[in-house]
Amino acid sequence: MYAISLGDDGAELRPLEPWHAEEFLHHLDRGREFINRFVPFGEQATDVAGARELLQRYADGRAADHRSLHGIWLDGTLVGGVLCLNFDAAQGTCEVGCWLEPAGTGRGLVTRAMRVLIDWAVEERGVHRVEWVAAAGNEASLNVARRLGMTRDGIQRESYLHHGVRHDMEIWSVLAPEWRAARGAR
Repeated sequence: MYAISLGDDGAELRPLEPWHAEEFLHHLDRGREFINRFVPFGEQATDVAGARELLQRYADGRAADHRSLHGIWLDGTLVGGVLCLNFDAAQGTCEVGCWLEPAGTGRGLVTRAMRVLIDWAVEERGVHRVEWVAAAGNEASLNVARRLGMTRDGIQRESYLHHGVRHDMEIWSVLAPEWRAARGAR
């Protein structure tokens, strides 16, 4: 399978497959509290079987062409990832997202990996609109959307209940012509 270098720091983007279940579980356990502050990503993966089930759902979604999951490895250790949600090539839309454990933060890993993923969605799959949805309090995630050149479309007030708290959700997007123009400027 592929391994795409994300720079000179030993970071790579690779597929995250069901056979990575044990490694994925260890990664989630290292960063579970940090990862789940704003989203429930991986909350149900509390053992190898649960981790394998989550990864299999994404593998099945990739086979059905409506989602995908990609890991970010730093010096051979899985530290996070990026994903396509609600991928709809016929409509030319997708939602993207990310997660990181603390060891991966502050290095620009998500921004670099997301550029690869958005390039693929726009150039290879013909996606016209890429969306980013994040809790209003998740400044790290919102900063990635800004670095990617996305535009804030609006806020869904108190639309997401997580750990007993209602969060405002910000919707950001970039359109294919904007993405191409920004990429040309980089």
